[in-house]
Amino acid sequence: MNDRPRIVIATHSKHKLAELAELLRPEHAELVTLDALGISADPIEDGATFEANARLKARFFARLSGLPTIADDSGIEVAALDGGPGVRTRRYAGEQATDSQNNAKLLAALAGLPAAERGARYVCVLTLVIPDRGGPRGGLPIAAQSRGTLRGRIAGEPRGQAGFGYDPIFEPLGEPPGGRTLGQQTAAEKSAISHRSQAAHRLALRLRGLGY
Repeated sequence: MNDRPRIVIATHSKHKLAELAELLRPEHAELVTLDALGISADPIEDGATFEANARLKARFFARLSGLPTIADDSGIEVAALDGGPGVRTRRYAGEQATDSQNNAKLLAALAGLPAAERGARYVCVLTLVIPDRGGPRGGLPIAAQSRGTLRGRIAGEPRGQAGFGYDPIFEPLGEPPGGRTLGQQTAAEKSAISHRSQAAHRLALRLRGLGY
């Protein structure tokens, strides 16, 4: 019988779930998914920042599940677009947009700009909420929050089939203009530098400090 405490990974994205499960690996807890718990509801993500949306999602799913919950909010910020798409990263080309449609819209928005003006960064914020450590008025304080950033630039065209989201058009800072995108890197190479791995490593330390 498995009596280890469970922690919810609050995402319906199989890609994010796989990355976080591989990166967090709590020593004394079991990671479970929203789908495994039969949770299909989603909150309205109306926060102005990644931090606000991660907090909103963590509290929403912690209340539904009654379990410690880790929520992710992440996206891409492009300097030439004043930090956009930002919190609308996933919905940049529309509420039901595919990765290809989002990529195409971003490339069109930057058409004609030289590499020096295509600077961008991936951002990931992870938030942990623990329901049984609620505040005096029933609130759910944040047990931990971590942030990771990966700087780079937007490529001139998609290259590579690996990863997801904007990976085929994102060249990490260590690559020269026209160099490999995240879509051309192995999972191990991406994991070593990604915004999500940075945030997850910081949160993993906090989890261990909390006994998970």
